[in-house]
Amino acid sequence: MNQYVTGTVIKQLREKNKMTQLQLAEKLGVSDKTVSKWETAKGYPDITLLEPIAEAFRISVTELISGNTIHNENISANMLRSKFYVCPICGNVIHSMGEAAIHCHGIQLTPLEAEPIDEKHMILIERIEDEYYVRIDHSMTKEHYISFVAAASSDGIQMVKFYPEGSAEARFKMNGVRKIFFYCNRDGLFTVDPVVKLNK
Repeated sequence: MNQYVTGTVIKQLREKNKMTQLQLAEKLGVSDKTVSKWETAKGYPDITLLEPIAEAFRISVTELISGNTIHNENISANMLRSKFYVCPICGNVIHSMGEAAIHCHGIQLTPLEAEPIDEKHMILIERIEDEYYVRIDHSMTKEHYISFVAAASSDGIQMVKFYPEGSAEARFKMNGVRKIFFYCNRDGLFTVDPVVKLNK
């Protein structure tokens, strides 16, 4: 039977956190024999204990259930390493600066992989005083459109959301912008270096 959380996961997390069965049991208000039963697959924790177990290991309930903990090594918070997630149901755009467990409409979202621009996804970038004017030459119908464009520097991100039947253009303060991202609802995420693009 496929359980919502396995004893193996609990044991791995307990050992990783250098806890004894007794220490974990005391945090959860159960006996160490109960924890032992979980770890040897002779029983499973009640669903009401999922949140306290996750808190004891300093992880999310999602990570506990999946058995995959997120190791965010992006402690420098460099915005150039930004990750974008888009919900296929509602089109919600979520941004993170490192690894994250993101859900929308009950679906676990995976970070989009940015590709270089291609002939079907051309972008115009012009410098106007201290701003970049960005226009994406692309269809903007209800079925096929650019959802958002974002400009990232090492310490900041600027984002503009687009909607079908609108125009795919925006202005961004230059402020050290090194990457421009944009997302096509059919073909995915694209990226370009504005300085390289301007110098071509």
